[in-house]
Amino acid sequence: MKLAALLLSLAPFASAQLQIDPAIAAEIAKIKTIDNHAHPVLPAAGDAGYDALPVEHMDPYTEPVRMRAGSSSVAEAPHQPFASHPKNEAYPAWVLDQLGIETMLANRVAMGPGLAPPRFLWVPYEDALLFPLNNARLASANSDRKAFFADEDRLLHQYLKECGYEKPPATLGEYLQKIVDPTLERHKRGGAVAIKFEAAYLRSLDFDDVPHAQAEDAYTRGRNYKKLQDFLFRHIAAEAGRLGMAVHLHVAWGAGGYFDITGTNPLRLESVFNDPRLHSTNFVMLHGGWPFTREITALLTKPNVYTDFSAQTLMNYPRSVAQVLREWLELAPDKVLFGTDAYPYSEESGWEQSGWIATETTRQALGLALTEMLNDGEITRERAFELAHLVLHDNAAKLYGLK
Repeated sequence: MKLAALLLSLAPFASAQLQIDPAIAAEIAKIKTIDNHAHPVLPAAGDAGYDALPVEHMDPYTEPVRMRAGSSSVAEAPHQPFASHPKNEAYPAWVLDQLGIETMLANRVAMGPGLAPPRFLWVPYEDALLFPLNNARLASANSDRKAFFADEDRLLHQYLKECGYEKPPATLGEYLQKIVDPTLERHKRGGAVAIKFEAAYLRSLDFDDVPHAQAEDAYTRGRNYKKLQDFLFRHIAAEAGRLGMAVHLHVAWGAGGYFDITGTNPLRLESVFNDPRLHSTNFVMLHGGWPFTREITALLTKPNVYTDFSAQTLMNYPRSVAQVLREWLELAPDKVLFGTDAYPYSEESGWEQSGWIATETTRQALGLALTEMLNDGEITRERAFELAHLVLHDNAAKLYGLK
């Protein structure tokens, strides 16, 4: 059975359990979505390009109950349809068909066979460009960052090599002109519609406004490294806006026992969003800032700021997600994007299964939020339909210029 049909068959059950209005459930179930954030895997053995900072090799940490092996959500996710389908170039698009996804934004180091437009659109990683100096001290903070900075060093070396360099140039000006800007332009030519920062796994999100002279001093002398990173982030964000690419940021709790949750508070980004030099850059706060969801709500009043709720639909149950969605929809419904964070978390839950869990949870949570708004007299049923289309498809289509 195709998963789209399965979603329809579950609508009455979801309605009974979550008291979703049947007409709203039916409308949601038929919408073909745009997935703002996912990590699809190439249909070939050995693919590792689905993340610049893969989290599979972290020290043990306390996973959310819903994401643990053997949880009811993982157990209910279908396996047989995916296991029995040939893993050829048609497979990734076939997976999207089963999930009811029209277009998936693929967070990957590089694309490959089977992940082609218009079904898959590229979102490359740019964190490595923030760290061109010796990162040994930063990597020593904990075991997670030790592995992550090794990954970033390898990716920076790749970007340098693609620009014809073996090591960063002698001056900051040369680094910007010869490495940073050409890398962004190459990613744009390669089809990127946005760029991705996982910086919250590496440092705090307080990117201060640093003058060029101070950044140059940090680059050449190796001191005040944070100032250089802050300068580079704002430069990259400005260039992304000039090239017509949105800037995606991990803004939420993250995997690992050493993740700096405080450092990912979205309010730390407010000075970036307010920077007049960045008003032409659209920012998307991935994962909806959980647990800082109310801070996200306030920041959606910024004209160039958006959010998705990817990952929340994997670790949280529908009613919890619905509470967050309702608050956003009551304030800024045109700023909210659907995302799955589909990822090969384990052998038990590949990107296909996690995509299914996130999609099914989204449809239930959105249905519940809209039903509650309808019952409270805030919206009509017709407006509920409009809001469902905005969240699941139309907001992303407008943001990325899709049909």
